[in-house]
Amino acid sequence: MRTAPTEMLQAMLAVTSHLDLEEVLHTVVEAAADLTGAPYAAIGVLDAAGEVETHIETGDAPHVQALLTHPHGVEVLEAIGTEPLLLEDLVDHPRFADLPPGHPRTARFLGVQVRVRGQVHGRLYVAGKSAPFTDEDAAGVRLLATAAGIAVQNARLYEAARTRERWLAVGQEITTTLLSGADIEDALALIARRVRQVAEADTAVLVLPGVGSDWVIEFADGDPVGDLVGIVMPPNGRAMTVLRDGYGIIVDSFARARNLRVPQFGRYGPSLYAPLMAGDEGLGVLILLRRTGAVEFTENELTVAESIARQAALAITLSQARQAQNLAELLSERSRIARDLHDLAIQQLFATGLRLGHLQERLDPAQAGELQSALDGVDEAVGQIRRIVHALRAEDEHLPLGDRLEREVAHARTALGLQVRLTTGADLARVEEDLADDVVAVVREGLANAARHARAEYVTVTIATGEDARLVVTVADDGVGPDLSVARRSGLANLAGRARRHGGRCTLEPGPDGGTRLQWSAALEGR
Repeated sequence: MRTAPTEMLQAMLAVTSHLDLEEVLHTVVEAAADLTGAPYAAIGVLDAAGEVETHIETGDAPHVQALLTHPHGVEVLEAIGTEPLLLEDLVDHPRFADLPPGHPRTARFLGVQVRVRGQVHGRLYVAGKSAPFTDEDAAGVRLLATAAGIAVQNARLYEAARTRERWLAVGQEITTTLLSGADIEDALALIARRVRQVAEADTAVLVLPGVGSDWVIEFADGDPVGDLVGIVMPPNGRAMTVLRDGYGIIVDSFARARNLRVPQFGRYGPSLYAPLMAGDEGLGVLILLRRTGAVEFTENELTVAESIARQAALAITLSQARQAQNLAELLSERSRIARDLHDLAIQQLFATGLRLGHLQERLDPAQAGELQSALDGVDEAVGQIRRIVHALRAEDEHLPLGDRLEREVAHARTALGLQVRLTTGADLARVEEDLADDVVAVVREGLANAARHARAEYVTVTIATGEDARLVVTVADDGVGPDLSVARRSGLANLAGRARRHGGRCTLEPGPDGGTRLQWSAALEGR
């Protein structure tokens, strides 16, 4: 069938005029059928792994369709190379064998690759024509395949842009929520829910620091997820690799994995891992999971997910810093109120009481008796204010140990400019008040040394229960390391004395990866 140049131009313009991939493919196969006069036309678009991702066909030729969907027919399709494949009969191809008895042998075939910039994006083919396909048919289909490749690429770029736009909108929503003062727990749950939705994943989980060196799934969104929360991630698994390396990965399918370290993931197929990185610090890992057989995550989705995860991590860091600053300001304000009440209000009331007392001496007994009631009221007010001042000052000292440690961390973040991560793996309720005071003192001294002497930026504080029921406090920083030539350290000697008083010890040494590690231990009461 001959086609005028204007008809070919119109066909190519029709193909390249669409951005929706489904519309593109339908237009391609219909134009191929019209161009060649074939009763059957189809296009198979390939994914990154070379598998058929989308298949569109047109025409009413059941026997041709049966041949092309036959396993050996599929092998013939895979044999289409850089040159058009012209066959007088499909079953005469070397890759086609074992034709079922009585199967019709009426399938003239013409197939070409859909290529863009040397990359194969799919295969376009027509079949079942009553007359032989000509070289002109082949040239026309080849031109149409070129236009189809460009159209497919444009459609994918357009879809990638739309996907990125949706992801960025979610990222902006998450950042706005975090910086508007939302509770961190609520914000993390929002991250899991909204990212799962925009990624069209079945489940999303957030892996965050747990007890000691463990990393645990703390949040999960999707259905079902009840058995996922609380899973401790294997130290050599994908999540920890992503956290150490600082960049994400795509897994084609957990269902085909031979060594599955998290058995619960076995019910999922494709997955995506993106680290929550705030600078060089890994705060956690976002994992997106799709059901078995679902479409795999793309490199574009991974790139956007990594960007959103970094954005969320930065927002989390800023939110935590703001909350720490708010806590520090609250504590400072309480201290100021207590000081002003003691230094100003009490003194003013005391002075007023003295003046009233002098005035009472010059009054007659009846008037003096009435004034005595006023003096009693002043004394009662002074007593109430003193009790308030005592409560304000004593409340901080009688807070639970965990709250007191959080206060020290908040102060270090705001006043000392440190990035601090606190991990409490021990049962702090077992720590007696006297020991708790020393633990707070150790943490305070360790944070101060990290800022003033070690010139550190990042500090980890770990409170754990060691061997023989001992409480172990470790303060590790990324600073310049201890100066071992200095023999006397009054602060360290003080901490060592506190440790000995509780049957423990205190050491200061270089960290395994640089910096300084202060380790302090004490025996727990009633062990």
